[in-house]
Amino acid sequence: MIALLDVLRERTRLDAHPIDPVGVVPVHSHATYGLYEIMAAYGLVSSGILRENREGLAWAEVHQSDLFFITLNKSDEDYSPTTRYQDYPVSPTLFHWESQSRTTTASPTGQRYINHVRRGSRVILFVRENRRDERDVSTPYLCLGPARHVNHKSDRPMQIIWELERPMPAEIYQHAKVAAG
Repeated sequence: MIALLDVLRERTRLDAHPIDPVGVVPVHSHATYGLYEIMAAYGLVSSGILRENREGLAWAEVHQSDLFFITLNKSDEDYSPTTRYQDYPVSPTLFHWESQSRTTTASPTGQRYINHVRRGSRVILFVRENRRDERDVSTPYLCLGPARHVNHKSDRPMQIIWELERPMPAEIYQHAKVAAG
């Protein structure tokens, strides 16, 4: 039984890698973080305290990074019909994401998403299955890591396909695919 536990423990470990090559931002792809840990890592503070985040995304100007906080299962009680965006994995390396309902391709934000590579900014995806766990505690996000714009269509919301720098771990991909329906 102990040998089996060791095998199972090894299978559950994800191969985390730092996403910032110079180590300024202490975040690793394929590691899990609470929202405030991510906000702190990117220095997102307001008046000396961690900035609140309710929109599902944050622009970390100092690090030229868009941070996307994605919940796959969007319940009726936690999300309105206008915020139940269609976010799901297409493959282990591709992720379909919808912007906020007011974002257009011509808007400054839409242009930042589309042209992030040319402009020298990054997009980092953080994903979780549910907003809260069975104890009604906020669940952590799995950092999928940096992503690159592949294509987009539509406005209000924009529908964007992102290519992940590193493929999702197979177990995470399968679980996310099921969770997203």
